[in-house]
Amino acid sequence: MRILGIETSCDETGIAVYDDEQGLLSHELYSQVKLHADYGGVVPELASRDHVRKIIPLIEKALVDAKTTAEQIDGVAFTQGPGLVGALLVGSSVGRSLAYAWNVPAVGVHHMEGHLLAPMLESTAPEFPFVALLVSGGHSMLVKVDAIGEYGVLGESIDDAAGEAFDKTAKLLGLDYPGGPLLAKLAEKGEPGHYKFPRPMTDRPGLDFSFSGLKTFAANTIRDADGSEQTKANIAYAFQEAVVDTLIIKCKRALKQTGMKRLVIAGGVSANTQLRSQMQALMKELKGEVFYPSLAYCTDNGAMIAYAGMQRLKAGQTVELSAQAKPRWPLDSLSGL
Repeated sequence: MRILGIETSCDETGIAVYDDEQGLLSHELYSQVKLHADYGGVVPELASRDHVRKIIPLIEKALVDAKTTAEQIDGVAFTQGPGLVGALLVGSSVGRSLAYAWNVPAVGVHHMEGHLLAPMLESTAPEFPFVALLVSGGHSMLVKVDAIGEYGVLGESIDDAAGEAFDKTAKLLGLDYPGGPLLAKLAEKGEPGHYKFPRPMTDRPGLDFSFSGLKTFAANTIRDADGSEQTKANIAYAFQEAVVDTLIIKCKRALKQTGMKRLVIAGGVSANTQLRSQMQALMKELKGEVFYPSLAYCTDNGAMIAYAGMQRLKAGQTVELSAQAKPRWPLDSLSGL
C-alpha cells in the first residue's frame, strides 16, 4: 500500500510518498524562511500564497523521485489541523482534490500526531506505551501514548510554547528569523554562572508549562545588559539552560507519574543539541530509553504526515471529500485504530 502525504500547516510545504512495505520512498520540503525573514515572523497570508505556488511542483517531484505514478497511489493524506487556517486550506484542498481525481481515499491527519509518530520512521523505533514530549514553535505538551490514537495529555503550555519563547528571546537579542536555532548557536559561546533564569512552574505540582514569564525575564535582563556580544551569548546560554532544565524536570515527573521508561521527544525544538544531551543523561539515570526523529523530520514535513496517514488508512479511518480544515483540534480527541 502506498500513500502521498501533504503538510501545509504553517510555513513549510512538505510532500512525501510512503510505502507500508518499503518505507519512505521520497521526501520533498520547501521552507518559507526567506519569505518571512523581513517580517520577523510568519505572515499567514504570504504563507498561504506560497503554499499555492509550491505544492503542485513538489508533488510532481515527489512522485518522480519515488518512481510512482498516480495509479500506484492508494490514498492521499493531508494535514487537516491544527495550524494556520489559510495554509491548512491549501493542503486540504489539494489533497482532497487529488483523492477525488485518483479515486482513492482521503485521510485527514492531526499535525501533532504526525510529530508524535515521526520517530517511527527511524530504523530503531519506540514500542508502545511511552511518554512523548512534543515541543515546537506552537506547541509544548506531554502526552501518555498507549497506542496510535490512544493519547492522554498530561500537561501543556498555558501560554507561549517553548519554541515560541526561543524565537521571541532571539528577536530581543537582535538575531535574525527564525531565531531559535540561532539562539542555540549563540549559547554555545556563552559562559555559565553569569545569569540565573527561573525554571517556570517547576516549584509547584503538575505537568503544565509556561514560558511567557521566562521570556519577560529575558527581556528585562537584555534591557539592563551592556549589549556586548559576550553578554548576549551569556544570556542565550542562561535562557537555553532554563528552558532545557524545565523540560527535563517535567519529563522526569511525567515518567514517574506514569511509571514508564520510554520517552519520545519530537517537534522542532527536539533538534536542540543541548536538550538531546540532557534528555539522554536523564534516561540513562532512570535506566530508560529516549527516542527522537532524525533532524530532517523534527520540523514540519510530509514524511510524518504520510506515515501517520498510512496507519489511519490501513485502519479504514478516512474522511469525506467535504472534510473541513481544523485550525484548533485537541490531540486527545483522536480515536484509536
